[in-house]
Amino acid sequence: MAISRIRKSAGDSAVGAGRRVTLNPKVARRSFLKISAATAALTGVAMTSKMTRKANAAEKKSPYAGSTKVRTICTYCAVGCGIEAEVHNGVWVRQEIAADHPVSRGGHCCKGAGAIDMVTSPKRMKNPMKKVNGKWTNITWDQAITEIGDKLLAIREKDGPDALHFNGSAKVSTEMAYQQRKFAAFWGSNNIDHQARI
Repeated sequence: MAISRIRKSAGDSAVGAGRRVTLNPKVARRSFLKISAATAALTGVAMTSKMTRKANAAEKKSPYAGSTKVRTICTYCAVGCGIEAEVHNGVWVRQEIAADHPVSRGGHCCKGAGAIDMVTSPKRMKNPMKKVNGKWTNITWDQAITEIGDKLLAIREKDGPDALHFNGSAKVSTEMAYQQRKFAAFWGSNNIDHQARI
């Protein structure tokens, strides 16, 4: 109520003074039009033939001499889209869409397009880590499994199996999601969901 009175009085005084009232006084109509015109001009310049050109498939370089193409299936969901994986010395080094695949028909979702990141991403964790005194430090697999297992058992003993919630990730494969569901069932809890539903 008080805000509407303030707006009304501010609007009345501005109109009485012969000035326009804008929603954002820092960007007036004239300034907005200038910014829009400059954006359109720069977009036009960017679309000229000097800055863009037609792509040529023959330009694709092959830095992995002797690599082999392996047709495989994306494991991120049950759709079963096709992937053309390039393997060099037993390592997945590059991927392309399977253009003639009967399910995906040459397409990928964002997860399938980034499937190779599970193998090649520099952010990929290769060993368990624990925060000690505010810093992440590497620990052994035995230490990680022992500490996590002890904490889980303590929670279960104190509050029961339903005190724990299992949450799946979009970055796990269908098979990993199946294992998570089975683990929750063996744990004795039905509290499991997927992050895409939350």
